[in-house]
Amino acid sequence: MSDNKRGVTPLALFSLCAVLVVDTLTASASIGVSAMGWWALILVIFVIPYGLITSELSAAYPGEGGIYDWVTKAFGSSWALRTTWFYWINVGLWMPAVYILFAGMFAELFGLELSLMSQVLICIALTWGTVWVCNISTDIGVFITNFCAVLKVIIISVLGIGGFIYAAKNGVANEFSLRAMMPSFDSGVAFLPALVFNLMGFELVATMTREMKDVKQIPKVVFLAIAITALLYIVGTLGILMALPVDQLGLVAGIVDTLKVLFGDGAVGQFIIYALGIITLLTFIGNMVSWTMGSSRAAAQSAREGELPSFVAKTSKKYRTPIGANAITGIVSTVVILIYGLMATNSDDLFWSMFAFSSCVFLMPYLLMFPAYLKLRLVDSDTARPFKVPGSLAVQKAMTVVCFLIILQAVILFIFPDIIFGSIDWQYTLPILLGLVATIIVGEVLLLRAKRVLEPAQVSEVA
Repeated sequence: MSDNKRGVTPLALFSLCAVLVVDTLTASASIGVSAMGWWALILVIFVIPYGLITSELSAAYPGEGGIYDWVTKAFGSSWALRTTWFYWINVGLWMPAVYILFAGMFAELFGLELSLMSQVLICIALTWGTVWVCNISTDIGVFITNFCAVLKVIIISVLGIGGFIYAAKNGVANEFSLRAMMPSFDSGVAFLPALVFNLMGFELVATMTREMKDVKQIPKVVFLAIAITALLYIVGTLGILMALPVDQLGLVAGIVDTLKVLFGDGAVGQFIIYALGIITLLTFIGNMVSWTMGSSRAAAQSAREGELPSFVAKTSKKYRTPIGANAITGIVSTVVILIYGLMATNSDDLFWSMFAFSSCVFLMPYLLMFPAYLKLRLVDSDTARPFKVPGSLAVQKAMTVVCFLIILQAVILFIFPDIIFGSIDWQYTLPILLGLVATIIVGEVLLLRAKRVLEPAQVSEVA
């Protein structure tokens, strides 16, 4: 039995597969050279405490529920259901952003002139292609996750190393002085929340604790994954900024433009550009397939327990896949891309609006996770903690508050990117704000429905 248990490295790679994404790399680079300073600051004041907190919770409360279990133990089933809702529906909201990026990159890579509506249609086709794959396959998830993780490492490494080589031969495209690399509140600050988004998800290791040889290894797993992920992001961001001036960097076309600068117009260079461009596009599809499969299964299980509508629990008789949850994910993605497609003026605006909206929803459970950590420390101190974050209670409170506030400011900046400068662009902000409010309202309606369904059952069980 112990032969099936996993050590530090494979579980760290599992976390890396889940967290590492290529689609927000250009957003990180769009901050400018000061992104280096911001990376360093966020790693120290947020990622290290986040890793420590995740390690303690994962070791103390092993199980497949992860953040759902922690919120349940700390705040009860109602808040846990809200967590489930945000985690699941976020995938349907994130998918349009990833696939509009796919369509824009595809057009840039092959020199096609695609209208915004054509890109929207491609996004819808990819959405339902993803749903189809998730409906007919049960074993493809692990393969796609691991395969795409390798592709992600390849493309980010090429961008990073290629940028250094290019800079050595041609000079850097941006100023890399110490002053320029210090954190600053310039025009690129609107993309600052992308750095926080890029480093979220390491708590997923909690879902694998039963597979571990020793839960005391959790800190090693978490921080190995954090170190590799942060290094890749920083190297990738550096590579892009070394090759491409920040004022020429587009959110959608940035990666392809960087590859063109790195490899030139020759036959070999063109081949490499096409190969790496296709690899990048494949990582987008892989992200959506793996996240859709995972989130839909969790939603289907929640529906079988009566927390979500019964249709969500519908399962394929032949493949045993969650076709109900997958279908709803596809419908949500289609509706969002159509609504935002009518509002946006170009693919960059469309991508960032949808990404900001989905990211707000994605970050909502973390506003519960960090307070849950502190509450469980206070009210459940008798539970054995194979790993315990060092420091006094005051230190634990400070860590919790800092992590909570950083998540909160990321949500605020996603909605109001210009608020630091004392202004609000309502044309950009209003659709995101309305979308977030609508998502919260739907979740509350589902919560009321779940209470009506579950409470009579609970009463009858007691009787």
